[in-house]
Amino acid sequence: MSKDKIIAVVGLGLIGGSMAAALRGFEDYEVVGVVRRQETADYAMSHGVCDRVTLDPMEVLPQADVVWLCMNPQGIVDYMARYKDVFKAGALVTDVGGIKTAIMEGAKVLPPAVDFIGCHPMAGTEFSGIEHSFPTMFQRAHFILTPRAESTREHIELMRRVSAYIGCSDVVTTTPERHDAIIAYTSQVMHIIAVSVCDDEDLFQCRGFEGGSFRDCTRVAALDVELWTQLFSMNAPALTKVIDRLEKNLHAYRTAIETGDTQALADKLTWSANRKRQMNLPGPGQVML
Repeated sequence: MSKDKIIAVVGLGLIGGSMAAALRGFEDYEVVGVVRRQETADYAMSHGVCDRVTLDPMEVLPQADVVWLCMNPQGIVDYMARYKDVFKAGALVTDVGGIKTAIMEGAKVLPPAVDFIGCHPMAGTEFSGIEHSFPTMFQRAHFILTPRAESTREHIELMRRVSAYIGCSDVVTTTPERHDAIIAYTSQVMHIIAVSVCDDEDLFQCRGFEGGSFRDCTRVAALDVELWTQLFSMNAPALTKVIDRLEKNLHAYRTAIETGDTQALADKLTWSANRKRQMNLPGPGQVML
């Protein structure tokens, strides 16, 4: 049965492939993947990732009612600039980028008849590629939106319905600047910690001694280098502030340990542990931006 509307998902990697698969069956939309390689198209169709796949953006963008841009941040900005006059009038363009200020700035090239709402579903793995995508990736994830002042109520409500359909736990609406400031702490610096631990010269001596805490801490260190180079560098002001705070906190712990001040150490541990426990208390809105 033919569908009345089209969602185009541009870029079927880990996140794009998962988004396309999660969106299948949503309302009366046909989900069409837009890819660059035939191998990706073949995988998407043989594994039911999309309803349809094309290698030619011009085949679908002029008809698409919603366009999800699922590339790295610079790729998203470049794609909007390249196809700004191709998107359908009245369409919604959105994205899955891990930073929002630069992407929202890039969206200014879109004509007035094309709406844009920044989006960041807080989900992912340490892997990349469509072969690692799965439709349940976004279940229980936060769904962050950064709409423009001129974004339509209709499109904002559409994004809320999408969030519910793909299984997200809540929708958080914020500004791109606040998103980037907080994401520098909740995501980016965690990756910095993971790769820094893996920089230690004794890393390979730990085999046979790894526990859950080590595996949890370093899980995301096997990252997509191109993607995370862009995420770190395009959010440099916010991320460097968070790294500065982390360095100060680490120094305070080192001082207490190095000087043998067990009371100061116990006080700091108590303070930190209680803050973590408070963060985990049940209830709505416990992690709001």
